Amino acid sequence: MNKKIISIFVIFTLILVIPTANAQLTVGSDVKQELIEVKINDKGEVDVKHIVKASNMPGTLHLFSGTISNLVVTNEMGEEKQSGIINDGLGNQSIFVLPSKENSIIKYNLENIILKNNLFITQISYAEKFSIVFDDQIKMIFVNNNAIFLEDKKGISVNGGGEIKIEFYSDIPKMIKEVQWEENKFNVEIITDSEIENFNFDQTSKSISFEVNEENKFVTIIMSEELLGGPYVILLDIEKIQYTKSEIDGYVTLSMKPELTGEITIIGTTVIPEFSMFIPLIMGFLIILTVPFVKKINLH
Repeated sequence: MNKKIISIFVIFTLILVIPTANAQLTVGSDVKQELIEVKINDKGEVDVKHIVKASNMPGTLHLFSGTISNLVVTNEMGEEKQSGIINDGLGNQSIFVLPSKENSIIKYNLENIILKNNLFITQISYAEKFSIVFDDQIKMIFVNNNAIFLEDKKGISVNGGGEIKIEFYSDIPKMIKEVQWEENKFNVEIITDSEIENFNFDQTSKSISFEVNEENKFVTIIMSEELLGGPYVILLDIEKIQYTKSEIDGYVTLSMKPELTGEITIIGTTVIPEFSMFIPLIMGFLIILTVPFVKKINLH
């Protein structure tokens, strides 16, 4: 009991002698961390874990920005240790970590994710390198408006720290549009919460077009590069708009977020060739092969 009282007294004594500044409140030096991990599940729950290296000196562990709940500090054996959140009044929160011969494990929930129109949205900010791990059910995410398909990857790493915006669908809205050219059939997959109308593939103009009727909604197109190859230009009506692109196994993914409603047109540079385009080439090739034989016949 006396040790607890002395520890609390030391903490508050250190806090009192630290001057107020426009930076995060630090008691002693910053702790050394082995792991900084954020876990996000498909229900929109965010769990944070820090593993602090053993040290014979006290130090400060800065917490992630946002509303924090269920904070627990334990040693490697799972035994709970005393702790408390220090708030500098500017929204920066930290905890004081006492000296320990073992690593300290700090866990808490981050309550800064919202669900808006089927899309989970959160801002995550930290000054050091950290990783974000997603549940297996989450297959696709948007990082600062860039679409990323996780596939067999568990998550992403934010090297050097910083602030990023993470978004993902609660229920992925997917539709398939079939394109047929002569005997070939291609599926164009569209992932969006916006209603899609008047979908059209135009072989002559090397383009795909459709109408979106909602603003600021992600629209992601997945298609075979054999159907429509790049580089691409994407228009909203007659204005160019920004998009992100990724390629894997002969398929291309194009993702955009139109700020207005209107017609989206994706223009490529290569497309399934029409048979008629080959006729002059075939005829020319046959002529080249035939001429030598004709000469030989004439000589005989």
